[in-house]
Amino acid sequence: MNSEKRTFDVISQLASLRRYARSLVQSPTEAEDLVHDALVRAYERKETFRAGGNLKSWLLSILHNTHVDKRRSEFARQKRDDAAFRQADWAEGAAQEHSVHLGQIRSAFLELPDEQREALHLVAIEDLSYQQAADALGIPVGTLMSRVSRARARLRAHEDGHGDRPNLRLVGGGHDE
Repeated sequence: MNSEKRTFDVISQLASLRRYARSLVQSPTEAEDLVHDALVRAYERKETFRAGGNLKSWLLSILHNTHVDKRRSEFARQKRDDAAFRQADWAEGAAQEHSVHLGQIRSAFLELPDEQREALHLVAIEDLSYQQAADALGIPVGTLMSRVSRARARLRAHEDGHGDRPNLRLVGGGHDE
């Protein structure tokens, strides 16, 4: 046990690991993070270290591979972010009227009684069948259908302006009065 402990003495290698990490990333904070990540990997793979092997070389190799993996990961993330940014340039925001209308519908949906909102969400948004939604809620299918029907009726009434609060009306665009 003592000979194994001496052969895997990573503490004595910290100075070398920190120096190498600092030369790779040129930031003290990032270097410490890199050393930490490399040591975690080394301990996770401790059984792969050959007794009598060069511990310093093995740890520096792990540190290097950890650094390369992080750079690849950052490059891939940056590539995805750039692609998303380019795609976002083509997307247009919703017109103000449309945004206001969607906000009203969302508010009306959130004001539905819990039972109706849950039922409608499962059927209309999660696209579950009536049977699947009823099973998920632990209620009979007929009860679920009734709740969905009442929820839809309330939303229709809201759309028609007969809900608890009237729809917002755009003013100033034309002469409505």
